Amino acid sequence: MVRAAMSKEGRRPGPESDSDHRAFTNAAWSIPSYLLSGMAVYGGLGWLLDRWLGTSALLPIGVLVGLALALYLVYHRYGR
Repeated sequence: MVRAAMSKEGRRPGPESDSDHRAFTNAAWSIPSYLLSGMAVYGGLGWLLDRWLGTSALLPIGVLVGLALALYLVYHRYGR
């Protein structure tokens, strides 16, 4: 059985205050949201361009570009 590390007061280590907990929760929700919305927006643009131009390669390219831009945004916002 694995036990979680405990602090001197008998509590698990974690965010020190309510505002720290809120900041962590906001980051935990916004990171997947950035990733999903980036893929959806740029994938949607790729799909529209595919329909307009009669091609089939722009949808996956749009999804990958959206994912790359979203990863950059997450790194820029939370990775520093």
